[in-house]
Amino acid sequence: MYLNPPPKLLQVPIGLIGGVGGAMLLFYFLNMLVESLPGDWSRRIMPYAFLLPAFGLIGLLLIYPTIQTIVYSFANSDSTALVGLQNFRDVLSDPEMQTTLVNNLLWLALVPALTVLLGLAVAQLSDKLSPRWEKVSKSIIFLPMAISFVGAATIWRFVYASPEGDNQIGLLNAIVTKLGFDDVAWLRFTDYNVNDMLLMVILIWLQTGFAMVLLSAAIKSVPEETLEAARIDGASEWQAFWQVVVPQIMGTVITVFITVLILVLKVFDVVYVTTGGLYDTNVIGLRFFQEIFLNGENGLASAIVVILMIAILPVLVYQVRHFRAEESGR
Repeated sequence: MYLNPPPKLLQVPIGLIGGVGGAMLLFYFLNMLVESLPGDWSRRIMPYAFLLPAFGLIGLLLIYPTIQTIVYSFANSDSTALVGLQNFRDVLSDPEMQTTLVNNLLWLALVPALTVLLGLAVAQLSDKLSPRWEKVSKSIIFLPMAISFVGAATIWRFVYASPEGDNQIGLLNAIVTKLGFDDVAWLRFTDYNVNDMLLMVILIWLQTGFAMVLLSAAIKSVPEETLEAARIDGASEWQAFWQVVVPQIMGTVITVFITVLILVLKVFDVVYVTTGGLYDTNVIGLRFFQEIFLNGENGLASAIVVILMIAILPVLVYQVRHFRAEESGR
């Protein structure tokens, strides 16, 4: 006999009370246990006792699935037998996967760099405005950050829409046809990876506000004395910005670049909603989804995830080292 679940309205408070109450009881009993230890052991073990639940959750929700995924990458489609490196051979020799990898490289080459440059430009230019208009301009640029990736992709899919016939509901085609040109199937325009670049515009539009906020704060922290010294030496505003301001905020620039880079490696929603990976626009994140949920290929999907982890790992290592170097320099 099964008990009926509580009404949805009560599920959240019940879960909240149960979760918070359970955590409090856990730490209470851990504290009692540690304090009962003899001598100096109580003081030594106390920090580790309170960190133990967090490490346990990390191990359960992160480390164990990672190890399991690596094991599955060497197994067949239903994970019942090991096949060695066959999944990796199949993935890397597949022409569609090769196109997917090229697409990801294109995203990596363009999106982080353009996002940082646009964020830097907006941060610097808005800094020259009056306080009122600075707030207005920054609010407008930051506004897309409040939209989910799926919502943003849906908006831009209508911008790029190219239905059959004369009634063009897509904003871009409406402008093109009003200027006397023929409508263009933008998301199917594979020449020179135009459709890929149009999808990149969506992510750049979403992340420019994030880059602007961090870079604007960094620019405002640059000592005014250094800029005045550069101007006295005859430097133009352009030279002062690139030779005085940018070197002093390079740490923030690198942080923003790496953050967007990691996001690009995991991009999924934008491509899934707009093209579904068709017309040579597929990316690794979407290809994994297709293999595991549509094709039922657990082994191939796991191999794709392992390739993605290998690609992200050097970036994470560099980010940690960069953070430590910045902390030690303070």
